[in-house]
Amino acid sequence: MPANLPPQYFEAEKTFRQAKSPGEKIAALEDMLAIMPKHKGTDHLRAELRGRIARLTQQLSKRSGAQRSSMAIEREGAAQVAIVGLPNSGKSQLIASITNASPTIAEYPLTTHNATPGMMEFEDIKIQLIDTPPLAPQIIQWWLPPILRRADALLVMIDLSEEPLAQIKEIMAQLEKTRVKIGERGDTNETEEVVMWHKKAIIAGNKCDLDKDNKNYKKLFKGYENRFPIIAISAKDGTGLEELKLKIYRTLDIIRVYTKTPGQKADLADPIILPRGNTLQDAAASVHKDFAAKLKYARIWGSGKHDGIMAKRDHVLADGDIIELHL
Repeated sequence: MPANLPPQYFEAEKTFRQAKSPGEKIAALEDMLAIMPKHKGTDHLRAELRGRIARLTQQLSKRSGAQRSSMAIEREGAAQVAIVGLPNSGKSQLIASITNASPTIAEYPLTTHNATPGMMEFEDIKIQLIDTPPLAPQIIQWWLPPILRRADALLVMIDLSEEPLAQIKEIMAQLEKTRVKIGERGDTNETEEVVMWHKKAIIAGNKCDLDKDNKNYKKLFKGYENRFPIIAISAKDGTGLEELKLKIYRTLDIIRVYTKTPGQKADLADPIILPRGNTLQDAAASVHKDFAAKLKYARIWGSGKHDGIMAKRDHVLADGDIIELHL
């Protein structure tokens, strides 16, 4: 089967050939992997690119621990959300307030130089948040764009003690330099000659305690309420943080599905995480790759149905459903 690679792939390949450092080469290879269509015709090429990335990563392992830690952020939990913002917007304060991470926090800007992950608890699941360096042109390092592109969503931090709309425009401009756009594809009239990564996003107006009469928040809300979920918070005193967790969960557009063994109680401690709109067959495949093919029937609790009703493979699941798979 032919690979049928799009033009953007060859652009990324050209970037790879021109790259000088191992880090720049890794970033280009990851672009190539992300652009490449997934089918049997690309399996060999995909494996080859992954091998190149592995070898280049080994070369980088001899460098500083800071670089290694920035590259080694593996997805954990139900989803991965990268926090972005301009200097001194309060990203590190937020991640320290709602996760188990302990980033450096200071009143002066540019204190974050590496990517720091932390796990945020939301009800019965955990969502990984990543504190990233400020989006300032002089400190955007080669490893930051791949982190932003791999994330399931972005949390955009705005300092409400300053004019908000100029901050949003600057953040968008800096993100576009990494070939990332916030918002779903089609939100803007674009005719891109290069591939762009479109990311779901939440806008958090931080330092609401310093925003007199909510003047800046109202301006932010009026400007972007039709495009993004927006919330006013104070990472320092805790205002709005529980509501922020809920907005993050809803923006990710995922559901929790629980499994049940016949004759036993449901396992409510370890839900399956699926994209909204997934079916029973998708859930079966996520439990084990062979389950979807072997599934004879399933019973389901939830979704407004009678408890234990039999459901077909194409039944669309809802958040909180309990399923009993029969093979």
